[in-house]
Amino acid sequence: MSAEQQNQTEAQSTILGDTINELEPTGEAKTIDSQVDLDTYQQRIAELEGQVKEAKEAHARANAEAYNARNRMEQETEKTKKFALEKFAKDLLDTVDNLERAIENSQNDNDPVLEGVKLTHKSLLTVLEKYGVQVVNPQNEAFNADFHEAVGIDPSVESGKVGQVLQKGYTLHERLLRPAMVRVGQ
Repeated sequence: MSAEQQNQTEAQSTILGDTINELEPTGEAKTIDSQVDLDTYQQRIAELEGQVKEAKEAHARANAEAYNARNRMEQETEKTKKFALEKFAKDLLDTVDNLERAIENSQNDNDPVLEGVKLTHKSLLTVLEKYGVQVVNPQNEAFNADFHEAVGIDPSVESGKVGQVLQKGYTLHERLLRPAMVRVGQ
């Protein structure tokens, strides 16, 4: 190669090298680009973490709702079981009243039929108690409108007290089944 050609080739190489250097980003340009990419990725990570947090909260709320629904259903089932006997027990109270009237109106205490009625009465009350039915007999207690029904005045008893009990009351698991009919002092 001639000297002129060699100088021309070197000049072209220098021009080409300068052009390539202009096209390549400098170290500073690379840092800016990677910083932008890093910021973008950090924003995306923050968005995804927020979505994960929301999903976890929604999951926790759904679990809490399911737990509460299950508890409500269990309570309703228990309540239904507890008070399913209410109508049946109420109907049996008439039989209890009839047995008590038979015992009160018997004339002969040595009558074997009376003894059978007393045993039947006792047995029936035992079965009722077994299933949560309790007697409300408020003789000489303070009048309570929640459990007693005043049907008259008893002048021989002090004011606000129950005098004569005309008909006993009953509760089923502490819920009033039938109020006691009483006369109250004035």
